[in-house]
Amino acid sequence: MVKTLVMETARGEAFLLLMPGDRRVSLKRLARALGVKNVSTVAPREAERLTGYRVGGISPYGTKRPLPVYVDKSILQLDRLYVNGGRRGLVVELTPRTLLETLRPTPVHAAG
Repeated sequence: MVKTLVMETARGEAFLLLMPGDRRVSLKRLARALGVKNVSTVAPREAERLTGYRVGGISPYGTKRPLPVYVDKSILQLDRLYVNGGRRGLVVELTPRTLLETLRPTPVHAAG
């Protein structure tokens, strides 16, 4: 399972980060990969406002506002992955290739 996190830079620039569900984000590593001073997760209410989805069911597809998408490189090594489909309990199965072709995410090392 891949979790979709809504993050922001110190300048308030929001973006999505796709992470393995069992891994934690290294904020320092992610900030370094993005070339910014620091990053943080946004508040749940802000995540819902930006994406149009409720927390726990945020999908990287069809967000209310177009947001840059980053993906932890480890996800791209999987045969199949599962992302939220826009509501809790709705899961979509895809291949890393499909993810890359449809979202065009930037691969980064973000897991700590």
